[in-house]
Amino acid sequence: MRTTSRLGCLSGVGMIAALITTLVIAGYAYARGGVLYNPGPLNAQSGETLGGVTSHAETDGNCKACHTAPWESARMEDRCVTCHEGIAVQMKDAATLHGSLLIDQPDLSCRFCHPEHRGPNASLTELNGVSFPHEAVGFSLKGHQFKVTREAFVCSDCHADDISRFDPQTCDTCHRQTDLGFMTAHVLSFGSSCLACHDGVDSLVSSFNHDAFPFKLSGKHAGVNCVKCHVDARRLEDFAAAPQDCYACHSADEPHEGRFGRDCAACHSVDGWTPALFDHNLSAFKLEGEHAEVRCEQCHVNNVYKGTPSDCYSCHRQDDEHNGQFGTDCAACHNPSDWEDATFDHSRSNFPLTGAHVNVACERCHTGGQFKGLNAACVSCHSDPQFHAGMFGLDCAACHSTANWFARYNGPHPGIADEGGSGVNHGGTSCRTCHTQNLRTATCTACHSSNNPGGEGGGDD
Repeated sequence: MRTTSRLGCLSGVGMIAALITTLVIAGYAYARGGVLYNPGPLNAQSGETLGGVTSHAETDGNCKACHTAPWESARMEDRCVTCHEGIAVQMKDAATLHGSLLIDQPDLSCRFCHPEHRGPNASLTELNGVSFPHEAVGFSLKGHQFKVTREAFVCSDCHADDISRFDPQTCDTCHRQTDLGFMTAHVLSFGSSCLACHDGVDSLVSSFNHDAFPFKLSGKHAGVNCVKCHVDARRLEDFAAAPQDCYACHSADEPHEGRFGRDCAACHSVDGWTPALFDHNLSAFKLEGEHAEVRCEQCHVNNVYKGTPSDCYSCHRQDDEHNGQFGTDCAACHNPSDWEDATFDHSRSNFPLTGAHVNVACERCHTGGQFKGLNAACVSCHSDPQFHAGMFGLDCAACHSTANWFARYNGPHPGIADEGGSGVNHGGTSCRTCHTQNLRTATCTACHSSNNPGGEGGGDD
């Protein structure tokens, strides 16, 4: 009895043939780099020239440019960095974007974030399921976990359809929902380039410690709005460039018209413009002696500072016990250390003290405390002595000097010449020997006879 034969394809020979055919097809496909299987067209968006092409689409038909065969030791990522050399450098540096990605996710492949074969205009960057380190690009998501509606943020809330792009206007649009008034004023003061100063957690703004810098915010400065000092600041560099001297901000409030310079802190403090400590030594009127203890309001009545007179008499008129006899220049005799310790410089008057006059007590001449209107003539103090018998007039200085009251006349004596040629003394003769009546009349014959001009003592020989 004959049995029914099996199907030929299930025979041993058929199964071997099918296996060989399958292996040949698979091997050919792998050997061609997958050219027999194409999941879709490559991206055709042009960029910089890398590996001789400007887009992935230009490699179409050369799958091996990106794909590797199973028996090759190289991976597809190795083919990527062959063209993207800059990315290869980043992957070795933890401080860069791609380097920080690989630290937390060492098994991450390029295609997880950059898928292909999705059409000529599809995005080349997708981060679905990938933990993107925003801090690596200078912006943290720690402060952006939930929207105003308390819904969690997703990438498209900030990046719309292209994850590689960000519209700065997004910040303004979102934050106006939180505080419209603040955002309006903030943009007017500092512009709309939010990322120039903000990093997602405001470590550059809210946590900014002014005390860590030379200009510390103390006193009245602590409550001043930032824009008052940081005018037209649009970047962090603009904030750092703000002037730190008082005058730069307070020149409009400076009532002194620059007379005291620009160092406001020399008198004022950050606790308030008043009270102010003024260093009088910076002015033309220095406070010396007892002036240093005088209250400001004694000279600056009703807080009037400009135009205050600096002469002594303006303040000390009521203290002038001389009743104006010595004029108004108090400093000619008095000093600010001791009002009673007065010294008058007679050389500045019309009667300088010389010779014996220097040691004469003031009251000898200024009797009764009279100083003004005194007669400066000698005879007003030195009356004509009796032995002059009124013969020589009242011009004491014609014969006497302040150095020696008893000195005789030592001036020019016309018509008389002794051996020295000076015409003085004339042999020690007394004035009255010749001037028997007065200074204007004199006789020679009382001593000299007419026939002996050279004789003396009245003799004729």
